[in-house]
Amino acid sequence: MAKPILYGADYSVYVRIARMALEEKGIDYELVPLDIFAADGIPAWYLEHHPFGRIPAFEHETFRLFETNAIARYVDEAFHGPALQPADVRGPARMAQMTGMLDAYGYRAMVWDVAVERLEKEMPDEALIADGLRQAETVLKVLTSLKANGPWLLGDQLTLADLHAAPILAYFVKVAEGRNLIERFADIQDWYSRIAARPSFTRTEKAG
Repeated sequence: MAKPILYGADYSVYVRIARMALEEKGIDYELVPLDIFAADGIPAWYLEHHPFGRIPAFEHETFRLFETNAIARYVDEAFHGPALQPADVRGPARMAQMTGMLDAYGYRAMVWDVAVERLEKEMPDEALIADGLRQAETVLKVLTSLKANGPWLLGDQLTLADLHAAPILAYFVKVAEGRNLIERFADIQDWYSRIAARPSFTRTEKAG
C-alpha cells in the first residue's frame, strides 16, 4: 500500500489533527509543506488538491480528500491499527457532536480570538480576546457536560474526538488566559494532560 501524503503546515491545528490520526494508527506518511500564508500566495497546483486553498489536503494512491473530519475518518477506516471511532450506535454521534461543536464554536474563539491575538499582535484587541474567552468558557462547559466517565472524551476509548480537541486546546493554553480558564475545568484539564503526553501529540508539535 502506497504511503499517504498530507499537504499542509505544521502550525495548522487541522493539519495536526490529521497527523495525530496517522500517528495513532502507526502509519508512515509524507507531510508536504504548504504554507497558505506565504507571501507568494497559494500555488496554483495545490488548488487541484483543495479547491478552496485551505489545509490540509490528503492523497492516498489515486484517492484525494480535503476536510479534516473526512481525512481522519478515512485514515481510521482504511488502515490497520487501533480503532479511533466507537463501534456502537451512539458513540459516533457523540463524537461528531464534539468535533462539530469545536469547529463551529471553539476553534475561532480559542485559537484566533485568544491565542493568536495575544501572541502575534503588537496591540492585541482586548475586546476580541474577552469575547473569545467568554465563548471558550461556554465550549469548555459543554465539553465537560458531554465527556463520558473515563480517561478520554468518550470514555475508555481514545477516539477522533480527542485528536480533534487536543490541537485546539494546545493553542489555547499557550496564553495565560487560556491556562487560567482551563484550570477551572478539572476533568478537561486532566484529560488535556493525558493527551498531551501521548507520542502522537509530542511528535506533531511545531518545531521551534
